Amino acid sequence: MNGTDFRRRFALTLGLAFTLTLATAAVAFAAGPFDGHWQGSIQVPGQALEIDVDLATAEDGTLSGDISIPIQGLRDFALSGIEADLEADPATIRFEMAGIPGMPTFEGTLSGDGKTLSGTFHQGGAALPFELTTGGLSPADEAREALAGFGELAEQAVADFNVPGAGIAVVAGGEVVYAEGFGHRDVEQGLPMTADSLFAIGSTTKAMTATLLGMLVDEGKLEWDEPLTQYLPGFRLSDPMVTARITPRDLVTHRSGLPRHDLLWYNNNGVSRREVIERLAHLELTADLRERFQYNNLMFMTAGYLAGTLEGSTWEEAIRSRLFEPLGMERTNLSVAASETDPDHALPYREEDEEEDDTLERIPFRTIDLVGPAGSVNSTVREMASWLLFNLNRGRVGETQLVNPATLADIQSPHMTLPGAPTPDSRVSQRDYGMGWMVEVYRGHRRLQHGGGIDGFTTSVMLYPDDGVGVVAFSNRGSGLPNLLAQEAADRVLGLEPVDWLGEALTRLDAAEKVAEEAESKKEALRVADTTPSHPMADYLGSYEHPGYGVLTITAGDGGETGEDRALALTFNGITAPLEHWHYDVWNGAETDGDPTFEGTKLLFRTDFEGQITEVEAPFELTASPIVFTKQPDPRLSDPKYLDRLVGTYEGATGQRGRIERSGDTLTLNLPGQPTFTLVPQVSGRFGLEGLEGFSIDFVEEKGKITKVVYYQPNGVFEARRVED
Repeated sequence: MNGTDFRRRFALTLGLAFTLTLATAAVAFAAGPFDGHWQGSIQVPGQALEIDVDLATAEDGTLSGDISIPIQGLRDFALSGIEADLEADPATIRFEMAGIPGMPTFEGTLSGDGKTLSGTFHQGGAALPFELTTGGLSPADEAREALAGFGELAEQAVADFNVPGAGIAVVAGGEVVYAEGFGHRDVEQGLPMTADSLFAIGSTTKAMTATLLGMLVDEGKLEWDEPLTQYLPGFRLSDPMVTARITPRDLVTHRSGLPRHDLLWYNNNGVSRREVIERLAHLELTADLRERFQYNNLMFMTAGYLAGTLEGSTWEEAIRSRLFEPLGMERTNLSVAASETDPDHALPYREEDEEEDDTLERIPFRTIDLVGPAGSVNSTVREMASWLLFNLNRGRVGETQLVNPATLADIQSPHMTLPGAPTPDSRVSQRDYGMGWMVEVYRGHRRLQHGGGIDGFTTSVMLYPDDGVGVVAFSNRGSGLPNLLAQEAADRVLGLEPVDWLGEALTRLDAAEKVAEEAESKKEALRVADTTPSHPMADYLGSYEHPGYGVLTITAGDGGETGEDRALALTFNGITAPLEHWHYDVWNGAETDGDPTFEGTKLLFRTDFEGQITEVEAPFELTASPIVFTKQPDPRLSDPKYLDRLVGTYEGATGQRGRIERSGDTLTLNLPGQPTFTLVPQVSGRFGLEGLEGFSIDFVEEKGKITKVVYYQPNGVFEARRVED
């Protein structure tokens, strides 16, 4: 929808429903008593429509002004046609909202003390009284005053919650009114946190990706509700009916039917987004399309891939050029690798649970570039304030409308209700999900919010669109503190009755830690004592593969302090973790000083009818069936150099001869009067005969040379000696 179409939507009704856009202003006028910030309302039938007006005289004598109508989300709409008569008694002023149907016009007179401007608002045939007063603080200055002393509270909270550092920025009245850092971005070096320290913002990236898609919708390159396969023909999910119906809107509202499956992408730096999208067809759906809300990073990754495809580039290039550059977010980047080269970046930490003094331990940065559109943005609270202002200003930056206000309103409107009963805390309503935003009512104020978390970093972003207020808070340790600080700041700016959010949270945290300790002490209640693995350790070793998740490798472990209990280790997506024997053929992810991702994860090894270990079952997605990885045969059974050693003619006791040949990386068996059989490598080290269940072949080596084959058949075992190469 273009600007002209948008202006046509503005009309005076009995409810005075304003939907506004940008105009321009500036006419010659000498400095006078109208300069300043004015607040008041238009008396609409049955209600008072709050407005504020700013008027200022430039050095050249021109008077410019703007108007804001908070309840409509209108910020700093430029006034035009400004005319003032200082010779009149009392002085008068007139100004217009150009480009709006009915030419909304204000005509007012100044009171004798110069503090009240009252008169008539005209639009079309309607004439309504208005009154404005000056001399009070602007919304931005009121917010600054409300946040006096906030730094002391934040510093204490950083200590109480054992967080290395935190940062917070607040916007109000169209301005950044607060931006500070607390604690340390680098504990070891004693480097302070600042408002310009880079953090990983995690899943708060999602709203940015949704906004990028909205820009493409505005340009006609994308329709929210068209089938996704219209834009990505190769996209497939496990259910063809879901594949045919899923749309771009479904990707960004968590209603695809696909559960998280996060371990597919977590720490996975060896595949492309396109390859991951091709794997989606092998993942279990746990709901029908749009049946229920299921948070899903892979769908947002797909949404970003879609945006890059439609732009003819990548998500990274598109988000930089379409969003970060216009917003002036110059240091905001898309990979922790980039953050590490910046002189002011926060380091990630975690709390060492086993230490009585709650020691903070620095941890490695987690690279999540693969699912970047779902959460890889890194930014500062100061630069994120530009993102807040952009949203509060309905998609506009300066004189430029980056995304249509109606499109942004759609992105920020409810599309899916979150599961579960309403929160017992009456201060927050039942939550809905828009496109990258949680939508709720907080203590009577409409709120858009989203959290973000990735190893060692937590983020909270909150918008109060009807109040013109936005807050972003970070911490460099996994913690609920950013959300609490954001809420404390919002309460002050909104003028709400104080709530001890921090104190309440500390009480809950102490209780939760006690419950966790008790649960930890009982974790072996389901362990069967005095059992042993069914096979020698060597039989468990090897590579296991799933078409969606990829390869999981089992190797010999270090034994640890308990010897055989830690004789195995798993490696998946570059993470290696020790395994301890739990019971029977179940192994458990042991505690480790390394990456803790798989601590407590159970693996169940399965055998076939011949007693061979052929599969390992892993609960990598707790809301779906366990992921079953199939053991892969020894790689040499597909190595042409090794297979050439097996080629030859083999003669049985009855004189029947069989010929083994190689074609590429595959062997074939030719028997007189029978079709050619393809030999398929098996985990046992033998070769199965394709199409014949229960038939296999083994090659016997003697003194470094293959001397015979052994045929395993349902009716017996037969040998044939090699007679020709």
